Amino acid sequence: MIRWDADHESTAETPDLAALAALLADRTRAAICIALLDGGTWTAGELAEYAGVAPSTATEHLNLLVAGGLLAEERQGRRRYVRLAGPDTAETLENLAGLAPYRQVRIRSLAEANHRRALHHARTCYDHIAGALGVALAETMLERGLLVREYGLELTTAGAAWLADLGIPHPGQSPAHRAHVRTCLDWTSRRQHLSGAVGAALYRHALEHRWIIKAPASRILAVTEVGRAAFRERLGLPDEVLTPTPATPPPRDRMEVSPRRPG
Repeated sequence: MIRWDADHESTAETPDLAALAALLADRTRAAICIALLDGGTWTAGELAEYAGVAPSTATEHLNLLVAGGLLAEERQGRRRYVRLAGPDTAETLENLAGLAPYRQVRIRSLAEANHRRALHHARTCYDHIAGALGVALAETMLERGLLVREYGLELTTAGAAWLADLGIPHPGQSPAHRAHVRTCLDWTSRRQHLSGAVGAALYRHALEHRWIIKAPASRILAVTEVGRAAFRERLGLPDEVLTPTPATPPPRDRMEVSPRRPG
């Protein structure tokens, strides 16, 4: 939009990518955003504990993230609840994580190592499945002709029939603003997993039919025995894709008490 002021000078709006980058340039704010990729609603106190900062510090960061449009907030009495602004925000964050350079994080215990392996294997990305399982779902659906890569991914007639056979309504019945098929760049493998209305519908179906279960207070997803059978039957996914590999125990003299785990 172009505006004219009293001196007949004009101003125009343009995207401020630097402002968005500045919001995520702080590691505490980045950690808060990653935590909220579980699709849930958190209190300021919970996020302060998760990020390892004082409640007053967390509040300052949350104010900036809400003002910057990355988070939405609700208030119930004196309690403040925050969540990601929406699925587009979640997909942007996951894509940015996929492009970001890796940094080394010290693993302090076998429990921490297994937690991270589980997180890499299967987790939520707001309202769809991410991790190795999410990538395998997208790639197998492409191989089987349920999706096709034209200008981005598209659901084929066979794909719509496959969803209907599962009991999932056609994604055309989803809200008009939500793209049927989208992808996120998965940060654990730098490959694409399935998002959009189709990805969200598959996630809901898998949860409702207990193909997967969500770990409490975490983004981690675990594939159940029912799920292993269903994913093998419906998509031919191999067992190695359906089960995370256990971590190798570190030397006993390096075992330490683990801090609060990200997730």
